[in-house]
Amino acid sequence: MTALMASHVLRTGSAHIFPIVLEGPPGHSARGAIPFMPSAKNDARWSEAIIVTVALWSFVLLIFLPVIMDRHTGDGITSILLDSSTILVSMLFGLAMFIVFRMTADMPAGVRAVLLLATVVSVSVLQTGFDALFQGWVADNLRQSWTALPATMARRLDAALKYMCVFAVNMGLFQLYFYRRQERSRERQLAEAQSAAQEAQLAALRYQLNPHFLFNTLNAISSMIMSRRNEEAEEMTDRLSSFLRNSLAFDPTELVPIEDELALIEEYLEIEGVRFGERLRVEIDCTGEAGRVPVPGFLIQPLVENAIKYGVARSIDPVTITITALIMGEELMISVADDGIAAPGQGSSGGTGTGLVNVRKRLDVIYGRAARIVAGPVDTGFAAIIHIPIRPERTGTYLRT
Repeated sequence: MTALMASHVLRTGSAHIFPIVLEGPPGHSARGAIPFMPSAKNDARWSEAIIVTVALWSFVLLIFLPVIMDRHTGDGITSILLDSSTILVSMLFGLAMFIVFRMTADMPAGVRAVLLLATVVSVSVLQTGFDALFQGWVADNLRQSWTALPATMARRLDAALKYMCVFAVNMGLFQLYFYRRQERSRERQLAEAQSAAQEAQLAALRYQLNPHFLFNTLNAISSMIMSRRNEEAEEMTDRLSSFLRNSLAFDPTELVPIEDELALIEEYLEIEGVRFGERLRVEIDCTGEAGRVPVPGFLIQPLVENAIKYGVARSIDPVTITITALIMGEELMISVADDGIAAPGQGSSGGTGTGLVNVRKRLDVIYGRAARIVAGPVDTGFAAIIHIPIRPERTGTYLRT
């Protein structure tokens, strides 16, 4: 007989991940909804686009105003104002470009660059065509003197190239402001992720030093000593000291192999088994290849704590916590699931979802939109699944690897 009262299974080899079902059985609600990753469109602001566009084209008008005045020498201020008024159309075309800029914010960089370049060329051609039509309309209806203005194909091509340059600058300014806002958002998310990492470590320490946690563990050790089960008491003492020592040695700002992370989780669950006895069953399934993939320290801990708090503690029946890690394609998939349902009188199994939100924040900062977490009720219980790229394009925003 071992000191671990919970049923525990550790498997290495093939693994099976079950699909998430967003609607679970009655009486088992979600423990905090996980929002989708925020779209990059949120960093493309209309207010900034309007300011940039109006400022740019007003500057262009000031530069070309002497040229416009020279074109209409002797024709009065009216012709100058009419010619200058086309700048308003240019501003509208610039804002139309911003619609495309914003719509493509979440697209791959290569595809997006092609679409934005095509947009610049298109609005330049449209602007040149509008100028030609406007010049003809003014000449026919308002100012006959405009018929003398040059309207050759060479002039139109020259105008189109100039418009292309200015619209390209307009698009570049959109990108500059977009990039600056993304950097500010990234800095804010960095601070949030660092805070989440610290909270994860503090949460682990809280469980370590929680009076109930320590009382149950020490009481079990005391009972073993009183019943002369000295070897089991010694083994349990070693587990507790090992868990405390390893937790304190973990740095949540570093990447660690998932097998090390799971080893710490296993120690934690072994000790929690003293508290719940046969009500807690654990299955950990990590393939050998997946075990070497680095993950942020304490990433899985909040999910396991959720399973203990809302799945095991509120159920009178045995609950199995299943932790699975395997590689699927170019992703590492980590699943933490339990089949616990709240006992009558215990209320729903809903929670604040703070741990889940912290996990999402850390994933967003470290891996960007390449990683995600999906959580919700399943047919029997609750599951959270993390998807992490094995070879992320950008890793270590704040991690020291």
